[in-house]
Amino acid sequence: MKNKMMFLLGVFIFLSIFTGYAAGPKYIFYFIGDGMGFNHIEATRQYCQSQNDGNIKNSLVFLQFPVQSVVTTFSATNRVTDSAAAATALATGTKTYNGAIGLDVDKKPLESVAKKLKKEGMKVGILTSVSVDHATPAGFYANQPNRNMGYEIGIQAAESEFDFFAGSAFTKPINKKDPNDKNVYTALADNGYVVCRGEEEYNRNRDTKKKMVLLSADSLMIDALPYMIDRKPGDTALPFFTAACIEQLSKDNKKGFFMMVEGGEIDWAAHANDGATVVNEVIDFGQAIQVAYEFYKKHPKETLIVITADHETGGCILGNGTMDVNTEYFANQKMSGKNLSAYLKEVKKNNPNISWDEMKQILSAETGLWKTIPVTLKEEAKLMTVFDEMFHGNSKDVRSLYASIDALATQVVALVNKKAHVSWASGNHSASQVPLFAIGVGSDKFSRRLDNTDIPKIILQLKGLK
Repeated sequence: MKNKMMFLLGVFIFLSIFTGYAAGPKYIFYFIGDGMGFNHIEATRQYCQSQNDGNIKNSLVFLQFPVQSVVTTFSATNRVTDSAAAATALATGTKTYNGAIGLDVDKKPLESVAKKLKKEGMKVGILTSVSVDHATPAGFYANQPNRNMGYEIGIQAAESEFDFFAGSAFTKPINKKDPNDKNVYTALADNGYVVCRGEEEYNRNRDTKKKMVLLSADSLMIDALPYMIDRKPGDTALPFFTAACIEQLSKDNKKGFFMMVEGGEIDWAAHANDGATVVNEVIDFGQAIQVAYEFYKKHPKETLIVITADHETGGCILGNGTMDVNTEYFANQKMSGKNLSAYLKEVKKNNPNISWDEMKQILSAETGLWKTIPVTLKEEAKLMTVFDEMFHGNSKDVRSLYASIDALATQVVALVNKKAHVSWASGNHSASQVPLFAIGVGSDKFSRRLDNTDIPKIILQLKGLK
């Protein structure tokens, strides 16, 4: 009798282990730092280390994760990928051409890891700090030949049956080709979604049993949430999105959930070569990861967290000919280059005859130049020349992919970068490998050099799927 009981106990333990392994992680977090390369993270690590703020110091918990690896990012058509092809690879495990959303090179639709897990009964959340119809989130729910087809992408979000979306807004809610077509927000409502803007509206609807779309509290912030460096009280942020999504997907949930969370504005700031803003965006992304990590600590035997990037942006280099890197100087920059540009244009409008000494005081207050960051006479002379052209002549804005910044703000941000000894190779993507971090159930499967197409395949394998 005793031997029989021991045998049955052994069978029970074996089946429990086998079943647990076959089921894979119940809760899956897939974080994508858009444009986030190794040096974006290292600059942020150095910066955090230099600060006394405990919240900032603890923003990069993922650097302690047990699995850390590298990922290649090239597309089917280019050695340097765009976000659409990279999102498709990260979502479906298939390479495609630059610009494609959820289609292969022959323009045949692909099924994302999110869609496959939804079919298995898992709840799905798609979150981003930029618009919901942007390339990276779209790669998980849409199938379109061109990433710029925002209306069609938005309609596919409404029809996806995913449980939760979050982002700044939908950028093309109306079909300009046929204005009589259904508005994206109407389509969302018709498909059972409640749309909330900001924390107050979320709190009023947090007990809903409907699917949810959570957007920026500021209806004017259509393309993206405010940069962390520009954030004001009441502004919506990615960590809040992450906590809200966990709360919503955890309701009455026996089969678990899959969440894709994109830190989209790391890329935007890197396109503008704005080092201080990049660092703040990586911190914001890290704090969203921290929210997921706190959930992981409560469910360590059921949770997987994977973090990577779609590509590197800017060719960021730490060091510009010296043996020093002074990322702590970024603490003196109080606003993004984009907002500094808007501020200086307002100054010009209100005080077109402003003197250089007056402008110098403004720039010192907003960036730390002269006051905290040393400026040579030669460097000041260059800024004065640009100032004269902008305020008393005719200068053109400097255009990056996601912003148009006046010449003076551009030069000021470039000087802060220079003093921090942070350099940039370009204002575009690079072919650099990107990092991967993982912790939790099945994380050991990611502990090797990977291609971006490997990541969704491994997630599905862990769930016993293809």
